[in-house]
Amino acid sequence: MSLQERAKATAKNIEGKIEEVVGDITGDTAKQTEGKAKQVEAHVRNASEDVKDKAKEVAEVIKDKAQHVADGIKDKANKAKDKAN
Repeated sequence: MSLQERAKATAKNIEGKIEEVVGDITGDTAKQTEGKAKQVEAHVRNASEDVKDKAKEVAEVIKDKAQHVADGIKDKANKAKDKAN
């Protein structure tokens, strides 16, 4: 996961919370809404990073399994070759 992207999402969330509070204090519903929207954006960014992390994990598992299968095929081919000789 990109630490930089997580930091950006955290900053966006904090920015949104501050904006929402300012809207609450001043009674500015547009500011409140903008603040909430920024918080939602931050959550979406974090979810996106979670998906990327999970995809990397799955890809690594698939790579390991494929390597295991390839090694097994090589072993069987070598044994067959040795038997033939």
